[in-house]
Amino acid sequence: MGALGPDVSAIGLGCMGMSAAYGERDDPGSIQTLERALDLGVDHLDTADMYGFGDNEELVGSVVRRRRDEVFLATKFANRRDADGKPFVDSSGAWAREACDASLSRLGIDTIDLYYMHRRDPATPIEETVGALAELVTAGKIRHIGLSEINAATLRTAYAVHPITAVQLEYSLFERDTVEGEMLATCRELGVAVVAYSPVGRGLLTGTFTSRSDLPAGDFRGVAPRFSDENMTVNQKLVEQVSAVAAEIGCTPAQAALAWLLAQGDDILPIPGTKRVTYLEENAAAADIALTPAQVEALTAAVPSGAVAGERYPAASMRHLGH
Repeated sequence: MGALGPDVSAIGLGCMGMSAAYGERDDPGSIQTLERALDLGVDHLDTADMYGFGDNEELVGSVVRRRRDEVFLATKFANRRDADGKPFVDSSGAWAREACDASLSRLGIDTIDLYYMHRRDPATPIEETVGALAELVTAGKIRHIGLSEINAATLRTAYAVHPITAVQLEYSLFERDTVEGEMLATCRELGVAVVAYSPVGRGLLTGTFTSRSDLPAGDFRGVAPRFSDENMTVNQKLVEQVSAVAAEIGCTPAQAALAWLLAQGDDILPIPGTKRVTYLEENAAAADIALTPAQVEALTAAVPSGAVAGERYPAASMRHLGH
């Protein structure tokens, strides 16, 4: 976990889909998945206060507080809703302190291992946000500070206030521009880990979706531009190319996508999300796949730069990225 954090499992577990965004919930199945993750040594668990409006923290907390010493737990703040249910971003120092206490209460623990600013309100100086988070470190409420979906300049300014342990960004064969280049160079200069969310392209790189109609009812991806019928036609061809390389390697497309990320460096930490034990086990096994340079190159070439069709979020959400 960067220069400042402890060693964690090469593959983590994103918990959002257990409570939000990806179809119907299955709390008993999700708890089995969390338990199995820890049994396998997958100790890096990632949640946020916005996932299920606190429900996900309560779900994850029910397992974590029984096995606290086995877990490196990350959660996040800054995404809120007003009285009418309209979402907005609040990265103020005051909200950081209030939100942290609320998360600790829902999780049922004394200290959060890694606490992220989930999104940034550009009107709030990053120095204010990180200053408040530094106070939470001093108070023993959090151990490490993380930032999500920021740019390199913001990271430098933040780091000058207090060391940053990790930056969480979308990173996969389908989304490389958010990380590669100045952002990754800055992270490595400062010793900041890159936690890669949506590392299998929100399921696209699993090869299990061929059209929008394959998505469960109520699934967030139903409004995601990359899953539109027109864009899926383009993106499915890229998935087929990844699947062909994966077949040559002798693994699933999802495992190939995760192994490709791991091959980018020990400071790249993918957190594929799932609520099912079978997919957890498949993802975790990717840590044992050592790609050759030729295989890494073949996977990179399977998804040429600029070839993916559609933005990763609807326009309203894209406005909150990269500040």
